[in-house]
Amino acid sequence: MSTVDVTRSRKTLACTAEANAFQKQFGLQLRRRVVDEGEPFAIVQADTPHEIFHVMDIPIITNQWWSAYISAKQLSTRYFDAMVEAGYPQNSCKYCSLGLACTLANDPKTAPWGGLPKPTVLVARLTCDCIQHVFSQWSEALGSEFFPMEAPAWEDKDPQWFEHSRGEWARVYQPDRIALMVDEMRDLIALLENRTGRKFDEAKLHHLMERINEQEGYIWEAAQAIGKARPCPVSIAEQMPNTMIPQWHRGSDWAVAHAKKFRDEVIDRIDQGLGASSNEKLRLMWIGAGVWHDPGFYQALEEKLGAVFVWSMYMPFAGPQYIREIKNAPMEALASRICSMNEVLHLPPWMNGWITSEAERCGIDATVVLLPPDNRLSQSGTKLTALSLEKAGVPVLMIDADMVDAKRWDHDRMVGLVASFLADRGLA
Repeated sequence: MSTVDVTRSRKTLACTAEANAFQKQFGLQLRRRVVDEGEPFAIVQADTPHEIFHVMDIPIITNQWWSAYISAKQLSTRYFDAMVEAGYPQNSCKYCSLGLACTLANDPKTAPWGGLPKPTVLVARLTCDCIQHVFSQWSEALGSEFFPMEAPAWEDKDPQWFEHSRGEWARVYQPDRIALMVDEMRDLIALLENRTGRKFDEAKLHHLMERINEQEGYIWEAAQAIGKARPCPVSIAEQMPNTMIPQWHRGSDWAVAHAKKFRDEVIDRIDQGLGASSNEKLRLMWIGAGVWHDPGFYQALEEKLGAVFVWSMYMPFAGPQYIREIKNAPMEALASRICSMNEVLHLPPWMNGWITSEAERCGIDATVVLLPPDNRLSQSGTKLTALSLEKAGVPVLMIDADMVDAKRWDHDRMVGLVASFLADRGLA
């Protein structure tokens, strides 16, 4: 591994520091509520209805956020080793199981917050075979309960789903799938009301959904502006926190205000002609979750080669997958947002249809694809997406690495791989 601290990324936006400071303070408040004061809380996957918990003021810890948090603290190797020592296979799906690994390691001295206490419930959609195993065993280790949500087959194979998802969501995501998700959400609400004594208010959900539409609209406007701007005003190293930190708090006053502030700062940089690189020559696309243990990777070639990562899934996803015409049906609109979130990000024809369109919109010169060796879902559509991009004239480099497991990652080697790939394709 490199001896230089390569994990830090360069910040140019004022709102990036503000987002990180807010999330740090939120983490302290969450720890106080969950660990110190013993409030009821839930551990949930990213593709579950967080809005239900927000309406009921029940704290949530998102598994992916927790994994990224552990990884950023450079603890993943220690915990995955402990998982293997406990008899689990070395090729466990890392992103979903790092939280379980931390619990199994049972080392309060190293674990963030000293480890998680018992949650009221753990919630996940059954999007792949490993989810049920991970969450069932994690709930057992924590002495809690697992509430699974179905992920039924999606028969509507429209590669242009993203053009219709805002207003035609009932057709795009199928009425039967939406109805099933609504039924399951109502069962989850009943469980939460029974266990916590807190009540769900559908009028509050309707208001929250409207505020989320406003928030995602600002993010979508910024994404559109970045796609058109030359040079790119801000790289994905700053797009990610300014999109995802508000997403964990979506619909809150802070999240809506921050999304607007981010949009405005992006537009201001475009108006001033400012770029993420002073010498932009190549526009790169990143496919996959962020490399949370080395965010500095994304900016490593900006000045040397003028190669700027201008696209990742997080920011442009705000428009097609979050914004919904509510139509006086907030539960159904929310269900349409949730019931295919992983599918459109990872499975053909939805993944490759959307990403190929996005590459054209943003003028992408080349793509780097993260292919985690042990993450089944992240492999499902990436190879077909790579074929679609190559067919569209966009060169693709696929790298075998993991978003939270730093054991196989070497900063200098990975940066060198990208540089060599660009040179071999005649781009640098």
